[in-house]
Amino acid sequence: MGMNIGNGGNDDVMVEMNTTPLIDVMLVLIVMLIITLPVQTHAVKMDMPVTNSPPPTELPVVINIEVDFDGTMRWDGSVIRNGEMLKNYMLHAANMEPKPEVHLKPHKLAKYDVVAKILATAQRLGLTNIGIVGNEKLE
Repeated sequence: MGMNIGNGGNDDVMVEMNTTPLIDVMLVLIVMLIITLPVQTHAVKMDMPVTNSPPPTELPVVINIEVDFDGTMRWDGSVIRNGEMLKNYMLHAANMEPKPEVHLKPHKLAKYDVVAKILATAQRLGLTNIGIVGNEKLE
């Protein structure tokens, strides 16, 4: 376990290859390769339609649906007792022109199942302007 200083009287030739110069050459080649590669851009080119129509002057009807922590649903403040009543309200809203905006405001403790059923029913009946509100980050 001591340190070997000198060859200790042993005149054997060292048979190990010195790999330091090879590693240096490889590092230089890698650096040259990186420098010569063209810069890659990660942009997706899309042809978006150009419209010159003015913004709508009439604001759409907004329907507020609230889901409480215990699963109680409210349609613009009035309590919805069951899923059939919700479906009837949504069917009436889907037949309105222009299509209304649905603002869904679930309580933070509301079950995901209730909210998912509301979203699925709205989508199935043709209400496509749906937004989830009330989850803004407070600073």
